[in-house]
Amino acid sequence: MRNLPDLLNEIRSLEEALHRPEIRRSRTAVEALLAEGFVEFGASGRAYRRAEIIDLLVQENDGEDAGELLTYDYALSFISSDAVLLTYRTRRTKGDGSERHVLRSSIWKLSDLGWKMLFHQGTVMTDPSI
Repeated sequence: MRNLPDLLNEIRSLEEALHRPEIRRSRTAVEALLAEGFVEFGASGRAYRRAEIIDLLVQENDGEDAGELLTYDYALSFISSDAVLLTYRTRRTKGDGSERHVLRSSIWKLSDLGWKMLFHQGTVMTDPSI
């Protein structure tokens, strides 16, 4: 098995790529990061399949106030020799000062083409101090 701190840095980098607008709006880039069979349970409670989430991401609008995103409290655990669970928190602060805190988890699986995200879930936190 790989060194956990080095692997955490690699997986975190891949995860954070999906936060960047230039990656999110690139169908090719997103397809390269998401595994076939990918599923997301969104913070809204809705489930998304791979094709649907790719279509939504590439259509995102620059005009919306996405706000500033802070990611923190990353942790990585091995699920198997070729799969890991990444957990972390986000805080998005909009221009009006409002904040949204979310607990996030992703499962990344190693394929012949590298690490691919197989699953993601975001859960809105009502009390971010927990």
